[in-house]
Amino acid sequence: MKSNKLIVKINKPVHEVFAFTLNPDNTPSWISSIVKEEVNEKPTKIGTIYRNKNQNGKWSEYTVTAYKENELFIFNSDDGNYSVRYTFTPVGGNAVEVEYYEWVNQGDLKEPFTIEVLNKLKLVLESLS
Repeated sequence: MKSNKLIVKINKPVHEVFAFTLNPDNTPSWISSIVKEEVNEKPTKIGTIYRNKNQNGKWSEYTVTAYKENELFIFNSDDGNYSVRYTFTPVGGNAVEVEYYEWVNQGDLKEPFTIEVLNKLKLVLESLS
């Protein structure tokens, strides 16, 4: 599989979902394979570097290559082969549709996200008051 697209509707305002998803401190709360994530600068902008550590202690690095606040951001892996785009589309009053789209230029996706990951994001966000 070269690409993977998943969509989830979250009953929270777009600015809250966007900020939560981009905050490296929140990542381990909804992506179980990541135990730590950090950034080289705040606020996030094009060129910001995200580093995360998986359960085996392996670090991965991604650079923000596109950024529109409350609309979308794209991460590219340090080897340039893997990319992921998050798109945020307001739907109705206080809800947002989050599209997660990941792809590789060569080979196949090694560990594609499943809808369960996005459902956990939804659960965590909707349980916040």
